[in-house]
Amino acid sequence: MVQTVLKRARDAMSKFVVNNVAGESGRKLPQYIAGLAASGGALAAGTFLGWTAPTDKPLTVEGEYGFPVSDEQFSWVGSISNLGAALMCFPIGYMMKLIGRKWSMLAMVLPLVLGWLLIIFAENVAMLMVGRFFLGVGGGAFCVAAPTYTAEIAQPSIRGTLGTFFQLMVTVGILFVYAVGAGVDVQVLSIICGVIPLVFGAIFFFMPESPYYFVEKGRYSEAASSLKWLRGAQYDENAEIEDLKQADEKVKAEAIPMLVAFRQKATVRALAISLGLMFFQQLSGINAVIFYNSAIFASANGGKEMSSASIIVGGIQVVATLLASVVVDKVGRRILLLVSDLMMAVSTILLAVYFQLKQDDPAKVDDLSWLAVLAVCLFIAMFSIGYGPVPWLMVGELFANNVKAFASPVAGVFNWLLAFLVTKVFTNLKDAMGEAGVFWLFSGISLLGTVFVFLVVPETKGKSLNNIQRLLAGEKLNADEPAGLPEPRDERDERPAQVA
Repeated sequence: MVQTVLKRARDAMSKFVVNNVAGESGRKLPQYIAGLAASGGALAAGTFLGWTAPTDKPLTVEGEYGFPVSDEQFSWVGSISNLGAALMCFPIGYMMKLIGRKWSMLAMVLPLVLGWLLIIFAENVAMLMVGRFFLGVGGGAFCVAAPTYTAEIAQPSIRGTLGTFFQLMVTVGILFVYAVGAGVDVQVLSIICGVIPLVFGAIFFFMPESPYYFVEKGRYSEAASSLKWLRGAQYDENAEIEDLKQADEKVKAEAIPMLVAFRQKATVRALAISLGLMFFQQLSGINAVIFYNSAIFASANGGKEMSSASIIVGGIQVVATLLASVVVDKVGRRILLLVSDLMMAVSTILLAVYFQLKQDDPAKVDDLSWLAVLAVCLFIAMFSIGYGPVPWLMVGELFANNVKAFASPVAGVFNWLLAFLVTKVFTNLKDAMGEAGVFWLFSGISLLGTVFVFLVVPETKGKSLNNIQRLLAGEKLNADEPAGLPEPRDERDERPAQVA
């Protein structure tokens, strides 16, 4: 009897060690806590992204700050943060290599707080613009650093869920600003927003550094402590540390210049996929739909302005993004992108028809306002469940370790520059093509995006970061490593492509 019990204990221990190598033993809760804490930076980013909606009329029409702000000036106030974000995408990659992921994100508290202080005490439009630029610097850095950090600390089975935390917290930040902004003036709203980065810094200070960063620096005992924090005190980290050592040695041995890296098939495909996803994300019409949601809701309300319109839209974003975080590791990335883009195309087609009928004869749409409202809600929900969070998640998964520092920021710069461009030229497009024409254009782009995902984007659900690189390079997985299923990573040299 005793021998049987001992045999079962040894078998159980053997399974535990194998699972260790596979990276799937240990506790998941600490990883969720660290992922949520890192995404606090996304909450701060969400507040500055949503800030323009409740402050437009108080600043441009009511003159709440005591100095005039024209519509053209306010458009720059709203869009210049995108330039600040684009500017920071490359430096943050090198900061993460130099001082670590954790301290790079903590350093971004400074530009965020400085930006809010400039806005809170603004005496002219220039101070508003400079403040918004600094907010973009901090927010843009988080768009690179937070997904990288969560991808590195997470085990494959929950990497997708943790990856969606970033977009989820952005939408929570936007909803928070919409709700608070409906009841307070601009200065009080800005003060409240300025406190959020400080709270993030106070919480994230107690989170662990990425174990991958410690291994890169040869600080193996600290890497072990980090893994113990993330996986639990009972976790046997030795196998994973050894795995990461060999991965780091291989990456350093294969270190290549940037120009050479961009000649590699896997890197070229990863970059093409990332830039494509960012292109279709920004040109899906998300900014136009958000811009028009108040007018559409007012139309459905008999022409009366609905103060709750933006709050409704923000709530839909949060719920849909939360749903995405639950299902992304179950149904996969591709299916979410396909459904998301196709339904966004349907939504913008409905809006194009609505505006076309309204342009021809406003009386025709008197009984169709509900359809326009439904289209807006459907669009926001579908964007938030797929094309909102998944592109950022996949950027954290697609690039190999030896090219991550300079390849991933390219996608971030591209995204923010597109956001700036769309924000600035949308009014010109509307004047040239009309409302209906703009939404027809967006629906066509979304249909092209659906085809792009179907033909080009691979499924990364449940795959190790190394196997993703093998797929991008055109290799065939073994029979026991089918696409879309987590493969057993029980070979010590199986992870040379961990995210940097």
